[in-house]
Amino acid sequence: MRIGLIGTGRIGTFHAEVLSRHPAVDALLLADADPERAAGAAARTGGTAVPVDGLFTGEDAAGGGPPDAVVICSATSAHAGLIARAARAGLPVFCEKPIALDLPGTLAALAEVEAAGSVLQLGFMRRFDAGYGEARAAVREGRLGRLHTVRTVSSDPAPPPAAYLPLSGGLYRDCLVHDFDILRWVTGREVSEVYATGSDSGPAMFREAGDVDTAAALLTLDDGTLATATATRCNGAGYDVRMELAGERDQIAVGLDDRTPLTSAEPGGPGAPAKPWPGFLERFAPAYEAELDAFLRVARGERANPCDGREALHALRIAEACEVSRREHRPVAMTEIPGG
Repeated sequence: MRIGLIGTGRIGTFHAEVLSRHPAVDALLLADADPERAAGAAARTGGTAVPVDGLFTGEDAAGGGPPDAVVICSATSAHAGLIARAARAGLPVFCEKPIALDLPGTLAALAEVEAAGSVLQLGFMRRFDAGYGEARAAVREGRLGRLHTVRTVSSDPAPPPAAYLPLSGGLYRDCLVHDFDILRWVTGREVSEVYATGSDSGPAMFREAGDVDTAAALLTLDDGTLATATATRCNGAGYDVRMELAGERDQIAVGLDDRTPLTSAEPGGPGAPAKPWPGFLERFAPAYEAELDAFLRVARGERANPCDGREALHALRIAEACEVSRREHRPVAMTEIPGG
């Protein structure tokens, strides 16, 4: 397969390295708004740097015509436009979340995909993590009994660059959207109502961007299960992503291992890990590889799409509801959010 990849920043280069090792990939075409950055990534991965336009027209695409599929890892503001171009060109697309930073942009991009009848897979990598997969099986098989409580944690070890914050969409859309997606995927339930709050008492750059550095949400699922989701950009102990699921019969945890940056305060309890997780690329490396392998099989027509654009829309709507709740200090029913 000839695979085009747009956006050669940190996650784009990581994906390029994964694709360069995949046995189904014969040619890797790398494009970026910064041609020099694309050239650098091509040199590191054995790919070929090409203009962005060349991926859609076939011109200058390493002399072999357009790619068989496209992976989008560009700046978020470019996602919707690139998805639409790929759809009109009939190219299957894998896109890092989100589709767009708002609901109108998301719905417009989805309309392009649906009108073209093309493939769009979104990058919610937690669906491909072994722990979350086991949790899903435990819930669906009834091993926990009636599920009554779910807790999720997403904690970054350090804030992102200040320039990123105004472009990120905020903590709910950029970070907690992963928790909202995996909550639906593991439990098989929909969120019916949210109540959310946030704190901007950390670094001043969050206040300046109109964002929060720490957030919490209480989510009521459609069967009455209660879920809490917390996130922070300022977790100095390390990268911490976990999910706890408690039922009438048993409870389990995802993300609890010898690298979880958590120290027991109990005498004789577990101490700090010797090598805590430093970031998302290290923690979820196998999941990122699995999701790209799945996309290549989807593009070849060998399996169903594991996370299409409508799935991403559901998670974004929950994030939107949380933003409304935070601003207005009230519970928000999901029926209030367009796009359902």
